[in-house]
Amino acid sequence: MIELSIANSVAEIVLNAPEKLNSLNEAALGELSAAYDDAAAAASAGTVRALLIRGEGRAFCAGRDIAGVDGANDDARGYLEGLLLPLLRKMAAFPAPTFAAAQGACLGVGLGLLIATDVVYVAENAKFGSPFGNLGATLDSGGHWLFTETLGAHRTLDLIYTSELMSGAEAVASGLFSRAMPVEGLLDFTRAAAVKTATGPTQAFNASKTLVARIRQERLGLWDAVGRENEAQVALSATTDYAEGFAAFTAKRKPGFTGQ
Repeated sequence: MIELSIANSVAEIVLNAPEKLNSLNEAALGELSAAYDDAAAAASAGTVRALLIRGEGRAFCAGRDIAGVDGANDDARGYLEGLLLPLLRKMAAFPAPTFAAAQGACLGVGLGLLIATDVVYVAENAKFGSPFGNLGATLDSGGHWLFTETLGAHRTLDLIYTSELMSGAEAVASGLFSRAMPVEGLLDFTRAAAVKTATGPTQAFNASKTLVARIRQERLGLWDAVGRENEAQVALSATTDYAEGFAAFTAKRKPGFTGQ
């Protein structure tokens, strides 16, 4: 159900099981992890400089595929810690900018995939929240962190207790994700953003990606963050793209970045 293609220096990963709203079982998580490995190898070889993940059909990903799961004997730890968590860490550490186009249901594991992606564009009809109380379960895949960090404790618990869902437009207005738009234009917009980014200074983008992750994880203060910025800038000053950017500015022409 997981498809990987590469064009214009962009790896595009598709969750392609629309009949089950792209929900993911153990085998699908393994396929998705392997697709990220293949895309990362292409990034290391210089043939991939951005990545896009999307879901086919009405939904991005409705969460874990629980068809056939016996709740009384479910290996929740094996699924979440053994398979999902390593995948989310792998996605977040992908060695190039990553984008997601998300429509319809984006729940549970689907929400986690978005949390692990750098830039998320959503359709206005996207749905976010925690309907898992209906299963006797709770929000997982990083949802508690994202909602509490962005929405605050009261709104987070309101969503969990009521099982109400936020629209894509409301999620963006609340600061959860980057932009919301009509579903008809979502994929074209996201692809264009990924292709444009793939022509940029990849190492400079990765430096910012790393710094933002450290600010979030380590709660860096202003001057610590400035120090990390300075270190990144010094390292970038030795790259080919840095020299090209300054030369292009001086010559009043468009830079030709190679990602090196």
